[in-house]
Amino acid sequence: MQRVRHHGRETAYRVSDRGGTGPTLLCIHGSGGSHGVWKSQSRLADRYRVVSLDLSGHGESDNVDAGAGTEALSAYATDVEAVAEETGADVLVGNSLGGAVAMWVTLEREFDPDGVVLVGTGAKLSVLEDLLVWLSEDFDRVIEFLHASDRLFHDPDERLLELSRESMRTAGRAVTERDFRTCHTFDIRDRLDGIDVPSLAIVGEHDKLTPPWYHEYLAEEIPDCGLAHVEDAAHLAMLEQPTAFNAALEEFLSRL
Repeated sequence: MQRVRHHGRETAYRVSDRGGTGPTLLCIHGSGGSHGVWKSQSRLADRYRVVSLDLSGHGESDNVDAGAGTEALSAYATDVEAVAEETGADVLVGNSLGGAVAMWVTLEREFDPDGVVLVGTGAKLSVLEDLLVWLSEDFDRVIEFLHASDRLFHDPDERLLELSRESMRTAGRAVTERDFRTCHTFDIRDRLDGIDVPSLAIVGEHDKLTPPWYHEYLAEEIPDCGLAHVEDAAHLAMLEQPTAFNAALEEFLSRL
């Protein structure tokens, strides 16, 4: 892992680079996640440099003193900007909360990506009220709920399930709660026409957390946005069906 220091904290990131000459991708994980969720996108590193970061408080990155909502979203956007500047990233790829961060960076910050890929995310990310209660009272129940069928995964093997569970345990209850409450307040439905770069919305066909119609809405409302469905996958399509996901990603990148 490499690190960049900014705003009094360090953000950790990993670079996969086998001499690719295409755009540099900066991949942003979702709530309670880490850079490891993008491990299968390193297969593209002979054509594109692939950078994946740990947002503040996740994985190997320092935490940040930020409340849920716009404050946390802004802090995470600053993490992304710092890593993008350090690595020369061209394209933002964000999953779930990471998709919200990617859109926020594009709308609110000076960093101007060449493209944005939005995976398992939406313009509004309301969270089930029961889940918000469990995040305060019963973190094990949160983990169990999210790893039930057609939420994070459609039909994963036990190895993927344990990788995901461990990532969430490492982030911990407080950080994961901050993430989900930040998602719950996120709503940029009236601002999507301000995302003025080529974009792609990718969704797993079985995703119950951010269902296909979320992505259809993104494709309709963002001026230049395609839509791709990944079969036999749910919320973490890039991890569950990496071959199909990477093919959709490469098709988009080839058009930039």
